[in-house]
Amino acid sequence: MGKVVLVTGVSRDLGRKFARTLAADPDVDRVIGVDVVPPRGDIGAVSFVRADIRNPVIAKVIAKEDVDTVVHMSVIATPGTAGGRNTMKELNVIGTMQLLAACQRAASLQHLVVKSTTTVYGASSRDPAMFTEDMQPRRAPRSGYAKDVAEIEGYVRGFARRRPDVRVTTLRCANVLGPAVVSPLTSYLRLPVVPTVLGYDARLQVLHERDLYGVLQHAVRADVAGTFNVAGDGILMLSQALRRLQRPTVSMPGFAVGRVGNLLRQARVADFSPEQLGFLTYGRGVDTTRMRAELGFEPTMTTAECFADFATTLTPTGGRTERVLAGLAQALPEVEDPAATPLDAVGDAEPAPRRPRAVAAAREGADHG
Repeated sequence: MGKVVLVTGVSRDLGRKFARTLAADPDVDRVIGVDVVPPRGDIGAVSFVRADIRNPVIAKVIAKEDVDTVVHMSVIATPGTAGGRNTMKELNVIGTMQLLAACQRAASLQHLVVKSTTTVYGASSRDPAMFTEDMQPRRAPRSGYAKDVAEIEGYVRGFARRRPDVRVTTLRCANVLGPAVVSPLTSYLRLPVVPTVLGYDARLQVLHERDLYGVLQHAVRADVAGTFNVAGDGILMLSQALRRLQRPTVSMPGFAVGRVGNLLRQARVADFSPEQLGFLTYGRGVDTTRMRAELGFEPTMTTAECFADFATTLTPTGGRTERVLAGLAQALPEVEDPAATPLDAVGDAEPAPRRPRAVAAAREGADHG
């Protein structure tokens, strides 16, 4: 007999696509998708059950279907899609509490996989070059999505202590990028003119949509417990990424970007949250050593390759100067992972090319070409 897996949050695209992918796994006997509304697209062989994880009835679903693995993906990042901040918090925190209570009573349960996010680390000027799984955010989140995720992970750790017989795997995934992904980050990158924070250049590390499905499927099949950062190799600066996407930018103070974000949110063009603004100011990098060494997963696409794939669906909005700079950015080396450079090798390293002069020369040539 194969696994019987229950997946929450299948009404959204990521949950629906993953459930469908998992249903094709030969090691999985049945997949039960749970959400308050039916999925919008085809779910293949997935059995859909209309249920609210905030309701104790979810315990009956787990018991009736004899579920041995639960994949929790029903964590919402934006209040706009949930109907407001209060509803978002209730779905995220109260829903997770009820699901964990149901899991605690389920004698058949053997494995719990929770899709978390690197947003739990926050984004500030005091952040380390790379976050490891044992580190805490430099500034504890006080509201919003980051606070919800921190509370959810706390409840998951409590569940792991109460049910030591259940393998608990928490995946802290970087921002997911892909041609079909709709998220606050992708909505921002799709803007015809992209506002950036004056004086800052955020570090971006992302995970491709296919690698998200891959790591979740790997976690379901692997006999590994723990918390793991999951992201593609390499880091791109925000300016680098926008040039590769051929998006013109306008730099403005942080408060002005926040006001523009509020207007875009009201117009339902892009959803700017405090976490989003902090991320676009400072960025974030995570160490994925444990993902490879312990979880045994290797992403198929680097951060640069994720942006290249995402760019295939975009219509360039930049002028000639931006296109020249985009071509130059493709030729320049990517930002190296600071954690991957031995300290004793720094003195022997050759000096890096002076990129600002190269970019300035390219811009001058484009303006006079």
